[in-house]
Amino acid sequence: MANQELELTIGWLYPTLMSTYGDRGNVIVIERRAQWRGYSVRIQALDQNATAEDIKSVDVIVGGGAQDRQQEIVMRDLQGAKADAMREKLDSGTPGVFTCGSPQLLGHYYEPGLGKRIEGLGILDMVSVHPGDDVKRCIGNLVIEVTASRLAKELKEILGGATPYLVGFENHGGRTRVNTQGGKVEVLGKVIYGLGNNGEDGTEGAFYQNAIATYSHGPLLPKNPFVADWLIQTALRLKYQQPFALKPLEDKLAMKARETMFNRLKVDLATPAVGK
Repeated sequence: MANQELELTIGWLYPTLMSTYGDRGNVIVIERRAQWRGYSVRIQALDQNATAEDIKSVDVIVGGGAQDRQQEIVMRDLQGAKADAMREKLDSGTPGVFTCGSPQLLGHYYEPGLGKRIEGLGILDMVSVHPGDDVKRCIGNLVIEVTASRLAKELKEILGGATPYLVGFENHGGRTRVNTQGGKVEVLGKVIYGLGNNGEDGTEGAFYQNAIATYSHGPLLPKNPFVADWLIQTALRLKYQQPFALKPLEDKLAMKARETMFNRLKVDLATPAVGK
């Protein structure tokens, strides 16, 4: 089957309400890197006008950040059949990248600094609590080593054997705690530089089935294009039920930018130290 005959549908989660930190860049990177390899791409907005069937139709899901007010609006809409469809997609392995505010919606709940608790979908076994405006936000550059076992292995294969490190930027007031005891979810990685989930336990993000949740935005995928390739490869494999090995792209500029950031932050990846 020729690449032109294969289509990838990107589900963009509430693009108007949840694009606070320019995370539409993640959508663009997935779209372009698929198109450069000859695949057809369709973008489906998963917003108030979308149906449960629209959610079921997508091959990869992208969610970005939002303010507390926008998160409340989203969760009022993402109920009933639409919530069930989202759970079904992620439980069955549909790949996705959820940054900043959207992972909080996938957890059990998010408690804002002011106002009522926002109940989540309960897909990820985690909770997020904002400690209040008198507590300093978690802001700054972020570097993590991916430790979620299967994801780390598959990213390492894409990188030709290199350890997968993610570079990003965090800006969040909420503190997230991930429960890994039940085996349903893993933390995405360990913090090399920055604060991560809560600034205390050295963890960052969460990984469940094929869903990546992280506070790292800026956006994430232009800085870590191999993650976009993993999302594309995984989505195509699941949709067409056959193995896919993507043709490499010219990423020298992106990799040079990553090296520059590591040097600027004085991060020695051989002997990393947590924190700033």
